[in-house]
Amino acid sequence: METCTALTSVLREDYLKTPSTDAEWKAIASDFYHKWQFPQCLGAIDGKHIFIQPPAKSGSLFYNYKSQFSIILMAVVDANYKFVYASAGTQGRVSDAGVFAHSDLREAMDKGTLNFPPVETLPGTDAVMPYVLVGDEAYPLRPDLMKPFPHRNLNTNQRIYNYRLSRARRVVENAFGILSNRFRVFRTTICLEPDKVVKIVFACMCLHNFLRQRRSDAYVPPGYVDTEDANHRLIEGAWRREGGLQSVAMGRARNPSVEAKMQRDLLCSYFQTPAGSVSWQEGMV
Repeated sequence: METCTALTSVLREDYLKTPSTDAEWKAIASDFYHKWQFPQCLGAIDGKHIFIQPPAKSGSLFYNYKSQFSIILMAVVDANYKFVYASAGTQGRVSDAGVFAHSDLREAMDKGTLNFPPVETLPGTDAVMPYVLVGDEAYPLRPDLMKPFPHRNLNTNQRIYNYRLSRARRVVENAFGILSNRFRVFRTTICLEPDKVVKIVFACMCLHNFLRQRRSDAYVPPGYVDTEDANHRLIEGAWRREGGLQSVAMGRARNPSVEAKMQRDLLCSYFQTPAGSVSWQEGMV
């Protein structure tokens, strides 16, 4: 444990720091726009299980929907597979929506203390939209957090929106995949108390970000993460052959606000404009 604590102490400030300035957030958004053609995106969010031995006298608190004991790691990832926010230690029985609802991230988003950039016009248009995170169906739809349309009775525009969002969100799947395949401790049941497991998690995430920045080609060689062919068809990364971390139960997110629905509809429409569309999107739905 001393090694994990020391690694985190040395590396966290430089390699696992949540952006705090307008410029830092906009640098992430620029990468999402140029790499994944998703505008004003500040990160992709997801949660995964870390399997542990049953903690003493904990009953079913850590018992998850897969009939295993775990803690949950929730993280936000930038366009380059680096973690920019992480929270670990929530009991495995809690859903993605529940973890987010009780997180310091949600509290900071509500209070506006993360210093997200102010609303701006979408590129090439006069339409104004806030900067956002992107998540899957498990997360609440908010003006600052976009999720897919429910997968039923969708029109073509909505299916294209879902494709574009999924493409941007893929970075968090890949980041977790890299983490679990490079640090094999995550492929086992960790026989330690939850607080010690959390220390391991943060040490590994600090090392992950350090290696992504300092030894990127050796740590993530060509073909290791998902790529696309010349027609933008998905080529699955090598990490998927061994599988990744277990997803968290979806739970039930609260009903979205009218404003959040309007923001999603605005983005859906934007992806149909000359400024917002990509040439291959209709072939993907």
